[in-house]
Amino acid sequence: MTSLLTHFDAHGQAHMVDVSAKAETHRVAVAAGEICMLPATLALIASGTAKKGDVLGVARIAAIQGAKRCADLVPLCHPLPITRVKVEFEMDEVSSRVLCRAQVETLGRTGVEMEALCAVQVGLLTIYDMCKAADRGMVIGNVRVLEKQGGKSGDWRAAESSSPST
Repeated sequence: MTSLLTHFDAHGQAHMVDVSAKAETHRVAVAAGEICMLPATLALIASGTAKKGDVLGVARIAAIQGAKRCADLVPLCHPLPITRVKVEFEMDEVSSRVLCRAQVETLGRTGVEMEALCAVQVGLLTIYDMCKAADRGMVIGNVRVLEKQGGKSGDWRAAESSSPST
């Protein structure tokens, strides 16, 4: 099992993976997650009348920043030259939640799954921060990688059952 964990050396010590021998390729990762809330909180976001302003607009910028700052937050991540970050939010009135989907791209030697996950988490955290005065019981969850493209290991897509609504 430890041979599958690339961030540990032969002695079990954590280290940053050496990617210098890897080819630079176009790499893409898509991640998603959700924040569940009271219907009144979702209505507040939808109406654009939240006390702190345009919740989803601010959350989109925060998600982009989250992708760009991933290496500052996750100790063994490589700083990457991100070439694109696309963030989408979808309001689901039936389930009273906001879905977040982030796509991150680079031309590099390592993938951008962590950057996509950071984008989603920071975007959802920003929604929480902007709406917590109205609803402290919001729940962030179901954060996961949906797909990755590029690199030596090739493309990967999550099974349909692990991505119920995005």
